[in-house]
Amino acid sequence: MAKKKTKGEKLVTGTWLKDEIKLLKKIYSNRSTAEVAQELSRGFDAVKKKASRMGLKKTKTYMKKLGRG
Repeated sequence: MAKKKTKGEKLVTGTWLKDEIKLLKKIYSNRSTAEVAQELSRGFDAVKKKASRMGLKKTKTYMKKLGRG
């Protein structure tokens, strides 16, 4: 399950590390963007924008699960 942001914990900003990009590629397609953002301690919009720039997409199976397939 996604790591929860605890009180006082700050979101990571700035340059994405190689390990963060690797994890983003691994989990983005089958998990909600909000869960991915929590896992990476990044903002929702930052994750959405980075994934878009990398050409990452949600899987058809995941989208069907949401009723958008």
